[in-house]
Amino acid sequence: MGIKPKSPREALQPEQAPAPPQRSRHVRNPIVILINMVISLAVFGLAAVGGALYFGKHMFEQAGPLTEEATIIIPSGSSLTGITDRLAAKGVIDDTMLDEWVFQLGTRFYKSATELKAGEYAFAPGVSMNDVMTDLVEGKAVTHSVTIPEGWTTAQIIERVREHPILVGEITDVPAEGALLPETYTFARGAARQSVLNQMKAAQDKLLAEIWERRVEDLPVETPEDLVILASIVEKETALADERPRVAGVFVNRLNQNMRLQSDPTILYGLYGGEAWLKDRSAIKQSEIDAENNYNTYQINGLPPGPIGNPGRAAMEAVANPSRTKDLFFVADGTGGHIFAETYDQHRANVRKWREIERQRRQTEQN
Repeated sequence: MGIKPKSPREALQPEQAPAPPQRSRHVRNPIVILINMVISLAVFGLAAVGGALYFGKHMFEQAGPLTEEATIIIPSGSSLTGITDRLAAKGVIDDTMLDEWVFQLGTRFYKSATELKAGEYAFAPGVSMNDVMTDLVEGKAVTHSVTIPEGWTTAQIIERVREHPILVGEITDVPAEGALLPETYTFARGAARQSVLNQMKAAQDKLLAEIWERRVEDLPVETPEDLVILASIVEKETALADERPRVAGVFVNRLNQNMRLQSDPTILYGLYGGEAWLKDRSAIKQSEIDAENNYNTYQINGLPPGPIGNPGRAAMEAVANPSRTKDLFFVADGTGGHIFAETYDQHRANVRKWREIERQRRQTEQN
């Protein structure tokens, strides 16, 4: 069939556009509309959360506002809010709601809110929130120390611990003489005085057990306590580390030959106890040598009933492994050390030399 040609008038008329296709009934469904809206909101929300996390992480890890080192004390039992307030008050973090919010949220994000430890902390300039949190979690608190010199009596140690301004609390259990190890001990602000003393005692117990196990055979000391007694005498007889084994060797030889130790420091301890080394004494009187007291090793046989101080590691090691020597005597040489002798005649000659040194010194002082 042929196509019917349009008339000239029909050809001049525009053709009517086709009607748009009918919209799908599924698109018009309210549920579909709701799902589309939820998805759009979720995508927007995720983008917002991601942006907030990125911004918060950047703030949490960037350099903080602190311009000079600051020390902050975090009391025991402080809440995260309380800690944040202290940090803001000291300028470690900015004193704004946003910065405080970032620090608290960042700490919670790392699950560290309940891990922050009390103590005294020193923060460097520009410290970040992340580093602040890490220090608090790891307990990198400022440490203080107390140093106990070798040979000090327990009374002297107690007094030093009692006077320490950082320690707190009363001393309820005073350790026995010789029970504490002279060393430097560190602790955080607020540590108890008794706990530091307990630490000294535990250190002494541990070290003494180790030294006792590796002592040489045939020592004239029967117990670890005897070793401490003899070490305390060695400690007071010489301040020179390289002399201690030889001084210990002299005392070991005398004990093995049933000779009295004849140690001047034992006389002083017998007279004054724990205050002995606080006395301004330059010499022992003959009357004190002749007087009887429980510690006077010129008058008693063997060891005194207890230590005359708290010996250090070197003195205890010296007694556990003394020098192999035949020396039985020693006397000061005028230079801080001693002259040793195997026989009494040699010793008497050395004593005469020492007395001459003393005489010359007195003359110099008088002139």
